[in-house]
This record gives sequence, C-alpha cells and structure tokens, in this order.
Amino acid sequence: MKNQSLSDPFFFIIDAGTQSIRASFIDLHGNIREIVKTPIDAYYSDLPGYAEQDAEYLWKKLCDTSKALFAGTKLNLNNLKGMSITTQRGTVVNLDKNGKPLRPAIVWLDQRKAKPEEWPKGITRGVLKITGLYESVVFAIEESEANWIRQNQKEIWAKTDKYLFLSGFFIHRLSGEFKDSVGSTVGYIPFDYKQHKYSKKNSINYKMFPVDRNKLADLVYPSDEIGNVTSTASKETGIPEGLTIIAAASDKACEVLGSGVISPEIGCLSYGTTATIQTVNSKYLEVVKMFPSYPSAVPHFFNTEVMIYRGFWMIKWFKNEFGYREVEKAEKLGIEPEELFDDMITDIPPGSMGLTLQPYWSPGVKQPGIEAKGAIIGFGDIHTRAHLYRSILEGLAYALKDGSLRTQKTTGIDIQKVRVSGGGSQSKNALQLTADIFNLPVEKPHTYETSALGAAINAAVGLGSYSGFESAIEGMCRIGEVFHPIPENVKVYDQLFNRVYRKMYSRLKPLYNDIRDITNYPKKI
Repeated sequence: MKNQSLSDPFFFIIDAGTQSIRASFIDLHGNIREIVKTPIDAYYSDLPGYAEQDAEYLWKKLCDTSKALFAGTKLNLNNLKGMSITTQRGTVVNLDKNGKPLRPAIVWLDQRKAKPEEWPKGITRGVLKITGLYESVVFAIEESEANWIRQNQKEIWAKTDKYLFLSGFFIHRLSGEFKDSVGSTVGYIPFDYKQHKYSKKNSINYKMFPVDRNKLADLVYPSDEIGNVTSTASKETGIPEGLTIIAAASDKACEVLGSGVISPEIGCLSYGTTATIQTVNSKYLEVVKMFPSYPSAVPHFFNTEVMIYRGFWMIKWFKNEFGYREVEKAEKLGIEPEELFDDMITDIPPGSMGLTLQPYWSPGVKQPGIEAKGAIIGFGDIHTRAHLYRSILEGLAYALKDGSLRTQKTTGIDIQKVRVSGGGSQSKNALQLTADIFNLPVEKPHTYETSALGAAINAAVGLGSYSGFESAIEGMCRIGEVFHPIPENVKVYDQLFNRVYRKMYSRLKPLYNDIRDITNYPKKI
C-alpha cells in the first residue's frame, strides 16, 4: 500500500453493480481509504425470464450507502476533489417528463424477447441470410428492451420522455442533467460504436432499435465534467452540494482501466457474474461479427470483448445445488462459502481427472452459435463435487482462452500477460489454473475494487490531478500478486484444451441442433 496522508486529495466513487452498491473514497495513490458496501436484490421476476427492479429502490440504496460513508468518515472532506459513478451495463429506465420512473427498470439479466417487425426484409434480409448474419441481427432486435416496451406497453412508451441506462438515471438524480458517459453506452439502442455517437435515422442500427434521439441522454466522454451535485441530491445522499461529477464508464470498462490496462498486449479477464476477456485498442474491431467493440473508459478507445454470459454465475449455481454443507459451515465460521470451495479443490489434479465443461449455459447467445448449450463430459465413478467445481473454473478459463485466441487473430497483437479482476479473482486456485491454461503470467491488481478504481482514475484525469491516463495508471495502479504457469500443469491443460475442449462444440453441434429441432429451445428464428 502506498503512503497515505490525511492531507491527500481523494475522490468519492459510486460503484453500482448487480449484487451490491459500493461507495468509497479513493486517493491519488489508488488506495481505498474508506468503503461502504450495501447488498441489493439484483432483480425480481413476475414472469419466467423477467428480471426487473424498482429504480427508486436502487436510488434509495445508493442514497443509504452514500450517507453511511459520509456519516462515518474520518477523512477531511476539504480534500474531496470530485466524484465519478460506474454502474452495471444494459439496465434501462423509462422516465416521464417529470423525471419519474414509469415502470420498473429492466435489468440486464432479463430474457424477454421482442418480436421482429417489418425490418429486415427484401434485399437486406436476403443479404443477411447469405452472409450468415440474419440470426444475429434478429437476435439483437429481439433482445432490445426498448423494442419490447414499445410493442407491449405502448402507453408507457408514449409517456416516456427519457429512456436512460441506470448510469444516466443516477446522474440525473445527482445533477438534474440528462447526461451520460459514452463509456457507459452499452446496450440495444441506436448507438454507433465506431463513431461513439448516436446513429442516424437512416442507419441499420436505428432500424433495429428505433428510439428517438430526444429520448436519449446527451453524451460526454469519460473524464469530462458531467455536472454538479444539486442541493436536493445532497440532502438525500449526504454528498456535498456542488461537488463536481466527472464522467466514468460502465463497470466492465472501469474494471479494465482500474486493472491498469490501456493496450492490447494485456488481456483483462473479468471473473464476475458475466466472465469476459477484453483488450484495449485505438481502433474499432469486431472479434465476433456483429458484436461490437464497446467504448473504453479512455476517451476514443475501444474494448474488444468476448463474453461468457453466465460466467461466475455458475459458482452461484454450484453453491445453490451442491454446496449446502459449505454454506452452513461458512455461516458458522463467518466466512464466504467460496473460501471453502477453494480449499476443497486444492488437491484435485489439473484437468479434474478428465471432467471437461463447456460453459455455454445461456441459449440464444451467439457465442459460438445460437444453438449452443452447456455440456460436461468425462464423468466416471472417481469424480466428486470437488471435481465438478474445479471443472467449472477450468471450463470458464478454457472458454476465455479460446476468446483470447480469437482476439489475437483479430487484433494481430499477441497477448503477453493477463490481469484478472472480479469476484473470482479472490480464488488462488482459479488464478493459478488460469495461468496454467493460458500459459501466461496472471497478475492480480492490488485491490479487488478495480471498477471503482477505474472510475477514480477518470476523476483524477478529469480534474487535472494527473496529466493523462498513463501517468494516472502509474500513480494509482499496481500489481498485488503474480501467478506463473507451472510447466507440468501447462502440458496437461494444453492437451485437454486442444484435443478435447476445442473439439467439443463442433462434435456436439449436431446434437445441439437435434435438441433444438425437437424442443424448439432455444426458439428458432
């Protein structure tokens, strides 16, 4: 930990994730000086596949968390220089002309589907089918929350004055402004990911997601000033009135920046609810066709991303289905069950005695194909819960390595090392097997709160505390632990990855298609 002083300038950061809202003070050396974490209910579901949450509930949790931090601080608030906010991606809020939510926010985990309408048709439809992109386009149209609301809740859509991401909703509540960061603009709206601006009405993107520009937030770049805390927001949150708000980016983009990654030679793995591998690039690239590079937390830069949608959700699945012993024991010991799961697999050999998992557990996500399903092969009477748990970690690392190979092919630049953030980064076994599977050094940032740290870097650069992102990263980021590949493990994993894992999808695809034909799951387009 770098030296701390009571006179150090610091920033107030809100990090609103899927499972919790965190409020923290972070100084110019990247130290988390104080933090308050409030667990939240990620969503409720009135119908199967729905995932919604009351936007007012989320705002209240933010207010409670912020108030608790400011009420209990021992820091001198005269040294508070500004604030930034980062949030979960893709959660959307409909507001009326008075800024009040018209319906519950639709959370990014929601699985409802809109209906394809009159577009694409004619020549466009034919070209998309010939190029193999038709299902991807229709999939995106169906995934659009705006399309679903417009089709199924016409009265609400007619009353919608602003259609905002959660980040934009919070910024409005804090500043009174209808603004958001380019870096937080990730979702099914008419946004040009190459140009980092809204799409024109004659564009394909607008035809897919026809949301009028006047319903959307005004965009600023990360590290630009976005507004100031109003007197009303100050009373509700405890934040000093007039505090400058600096634009940050989405939680994933901020994780990358907070991990100190600003070039494509470093692969940034996020072991979170969604597992991703990202690289930062100065030009726009698509690792998966029709799946864009998302805006970086660094202005005018792009983050390539390969996503395993369920990711470390699978750990939660394992805990719920197979981990009741560890859950009960952890509660008595006052620790997290994942610590006991990690201990459980320490003596399980690399490769889990051949138990191999393919983590495509979200039908409909075109990665690698729309018909893909999860699979576990290689079971024998020797296998236990511990083998299954380790195979989950290995399967996620295999999938992300596959994503890294596709990324390197697209960028033309070799990934030389890996940095890992997110909840899964707390598992030493997960980090070691990642190093072994990637055959690269795996670096763990000095703090678990990389998303908040990335937002703090945006604030520090925006307020002139550092001259640029390179100097801010040098001053605020550092490596905590490094996990090096173990040669004998690398040999095992290399064989399993190339001779087993990489062949699973192509060998099982005919069966996946048969399952889809028989059950219509996922539904055919």
